[in-house]
Amino acid sequence: QVHLVESGGGLVQAGGSLTLSCAASGLTLRTVAVGWFRQAPGMEREFVASMHWQGLITYYADFVKGRFTISRDDAKNTVFLQQNSLKPEDTAVYYCAVDPNGSGSRNFSVYIFWGQGTQVVVSS
Repeated sequence: QVHLVESGGGLVQAGGSLTLSCAASGLTLRTVAVGWFRQAPGMEREFVASMHWQGLITYYADFVKGRFTISRDDAKNTVFLQQNSLKPEDTAVYYCAVDPNGSGSRNFSVYIFWGQGTQVVVSS
């Protein structure tokens, strides 16, 4: 059974940083694509970043380019989302998800497994 557990969210001031973690069990993350998505209250879930299974190919939404970095620790079977220069508009619940096909798509519908989410609140 596949489980994804996000952690690392919290309350931070604008300009601050957080590192979100997505720990997996029941599958090996280096064989799949992992995506980060977020959903703010009253808003649609949106793509944030993803990593192709090979780990060298990453994709970012335009609004996080240069601020967020997705990475993976194969020994820990964990994917991270380093968030720098956070803005109040980054406030949302952040979810990690797995696409077994490994492409790193921006389309959330191809992601089969999802974590429960971790809340990020950025104060102004």
